[in-house]
Amino acid sequence: MTSYPSAPPPGQPGGSDRPAGPPAGQGWAGQAWGTPGQGGQPPAPQQGVPVCPRHPDRVSYVSCQRCGRPACPQCQRPAAVGVHCVDCVRDATQGARKRVTVFGATVQPNARPVVTITMIALCVAVFLIDMVSPTLRQAFTFSPAIGQIEPWRMLTTAFLHAPGSFGIVHLGFNMVALWFTGPFLEQALGRARFIALYLVSALGGSVAVLLLTPLEMWNRGAVGASGAVFGLFGAVAVVMLRMKIRNTSIFSVIGINLVITFVMPNISWQAHLGGLVTGAAIAAVYAYLPKKLQKTGGIAGVTAIAAVLIAATLIRYALV
Repeated sequence: MTSYPSAPPPGQPGGSDRPAGPPAGQGWAGQAWGTPGQGGQPPAPQQGVPVCPRHPDRVSYVSCQRCGRPACPQCQRPAAVGVHCVDCVRDATQGARKRVTVFGATVQPNARPVVTITMIALCVAVFLIDMVSPTLRQAFTFSPAIGQIEPWRMLTTAFLHAPGSFGIVHLGFNMVALWFTGPFLEQALGRARFIALYLVSALGGSVAVLLLTPLEMWNRGAVGASGAVFGLFGAVAVVMLRMKIRNTSIFSVIGINLVITFVMPNISWQAHLGGLVTGAAIAAVYAYLPKKLQKTGGIAGVTAIAAVLIAATLIRYALV
């Protein structure tokens, strides 16, 4: 559908079935081409012709299908039938109800998994820096012995990985697992909830290392995103149960990783187990709260889980 010139419409005196062109040397508004109006502004259109409300100097015989007002080409937006003006499109967008997931997150079908990509980028960047400067590992690795003095290591250690060729394999497995589970959870839970899930699961893994490691081995450091990744495994299982999605592959992946955890040497099964339980608990809070309590209840639930982990840490150190 196109805009018509300011010639008389078909059926009117002087009109025709086709729009007439302007008189020689004149524009559509009856003014000479290039002739400025008062104050140098474009010439005003003739009285009685439809003009765009947003651009009064533009004549338009195309009307919005919702409000019926004329709309110039710049203000037209394609619709299922005809066009809508930009004002009606804006009002409809503001009044539309946002679609949300069963967990209360806003549905964003084409959104990129920004948090997942950021976590992967941080882990890879830290690994590359660690290859150049080993002092990074010394400053951020967690061990039960040092955690009492520098407790922030319980989180920073989740962005470190073992050095050398084994570290490349370690990093690769964790990042593949993160990419396998992260985008799904980030979309289902929302970015803020996903960040909380990842970080608190990492904390849960470190707390489990503290609680389940014999006192004589407290000087051994534990690094890796495995605690957080296993937290995502536990969360995926709960989320899929809540959404009634039957997918045995994810449960197979979790089972295989658990077997590897207890079979292969030099793997902190404590961190994996702690992350898995913590992630499942957080996902259960997100998944089974009533809709009215999803926002405030989710924050309170995750805060309570984090508080339990912190309390367990303080009690364990107090008993040494």
